[in-house]
Amino acid sequence: MTDELAWKSATELTALIREKKLSPVELMEATIARIEARNPSLNALVFTDFEGAMAAARAAEEQLMSGVEPGPLFGLPTALKDLFDFKPGWPATLGGVRALEDWRPDLTCLFCERIEKAGAIPLGKTNSPVMGFRGVCDNYLFGPTKNPFAPTRNPGGSSGGSAAAVADGLLAMAEGTDGGGSIRIPASWCGLYGYKASWGRVPLKSRPDAFTPAGCFIHEGPLTRTVGDAALTMSVLAGPDSRDPFSLPDQVDWLAATGRDIKGLKIAWTPDFGVFPVEPVIAETCEKAARAFEELGCVVEPVDFGITRHHLELADLWCKVIMPLNLGAFETFKQFGLDLLADHRADFPPEYLGWIDRAYAMTVKEQVAAQTVRTEINDKVQAVLDRYDLILSPTLAALPVENDTNGNTLGPATINGESVERLIGWCMTYFINFTGHPAASIPAGLAPGNLPVGLQIIGRRWADATVIAASAAFERARPWAESYAICEGRRLEG
Repeated sequence: MTDELAWKSATELTALIREKKLSPVELMEATIARIEARNPSLNALVFTDFEGAMAAARAAEEQLMSGVEPGPLFGLPTALKDLFDFKPGWPATLGGVRALEDWRPDLTCLFCERIEKAGAIPLGKTNSPVMGFRGVCDNYLFGPTKNPFAPTRNPGGSSGGSAAAVADGLLAMAEGTDGGGSIRIPASWCGLYGYKASWGRVPLKSRPDAFTPAGCFIHEGPLTRTVGDAALTMSVLAGPDSRDPFSLPDQVDWLAATGRDIKGLKIAWTPDFGVFPVEPVIAETCEKAARAFEELGCVVEPVDFGITRHHLELADLWCKVIMPLNLGAFETFKQFGLDLLADHRADFPPEYLGWIDRAYAMTVKEQVAAQTVRTEINDKVQAVLDRYDLILSPTLAALPVENDTNGNTLGPATINGESVERLIGWCMTYFINFTGHPAASIPAGLAPGNLPVGLQIIGRRWADATVIAASAAFERARPWAESYAICEGRRLEG
């Protein structure tokens, strides 16, 4: 039963539970058995609470048999990301910070709060880089996560552990967060569907400062193997919350959107935003995938965004605008007597420390200048979306990198012979964290070596239903489910 259930979607599993053809206990037992067999060779989950998960599954089974109406995710095993994501009593290392190995805050993130209310059962936490500050998944405490498609390579970050777990059939859905592409990046490298909603669609419970995330739009969302599962999860996650001053009041019919006709949509295509060096095989694979939308009755046209800034400058810009969230975390720890930078500086990679030091020295004038350039990029993207319903681009400019052995794996140093910024500069995702538009990464195909390539789908602000509809139509036209046989067949080496 373990292997039989592993590749069923969340939609299928929850339907079987509602119909009482599968018990939550049976599903949890099968999930735990598969994790125990396969996670040691993957390092996707870095903390598990199987005892608590089994207790929750037994309680769910009793509720089901007593006639309690099951929620949309009833009985579904899932996992939280080990970053700014919390469940009371569980460790929270903020991406493998060694000094926080035993920190167990009495906090609950919105993802956990809402999926548990919908009946899902978190069973552990997934690997992430320190403070989520890079597009790969590695840290000094837990080490790198392996890519199920190519185990010597990285799954992408920062939600890399979640992506690897879903791609390997350990879970049908897991949490991602996205401040520069951290849902879409690992979705691309792990052949998954990753969805980042419009800014405000999924509320944030960031305290003590509810306004810091506006420094660069930060999101919670799902990593799944199907568009339908992402829509199901978004139907639970989305919706207003009085604790978030930016949350949107309107609702989206996520599930209905998956069946919507997209014929007649006008779509812009760019291989590089006119800025990024992109590996040729990625540009070719994504351009071929974009043609599927023409077959679906859409108009697809190449566009010039007119961006004049160099990609190295823009990567630095992202680092500048994300830093307030990081500084806020360190200052909060100081209030509770823990000065991480003074007493545990060696827990942080040198690239991160360099940016932290720069951020502490940054003037208000520099922050205002950074937001001015960010606005410039927003205007360029919005100008295209004023004329087109969607934008298509490669999600990433490079194929998965090889894992390092020092806990500090980085992205590529060069692409097509051109130097790129190694933390985020090869990710064509962070533009949309500048702007807040909805965006997804969807599997576009496989490069030589069975390496996944992702196609990014970007929508107009608040037009989440259009992005979901286009994603579902693409999945029907270019299904990718068979690709996970590659992950199933990987060698289970430590």
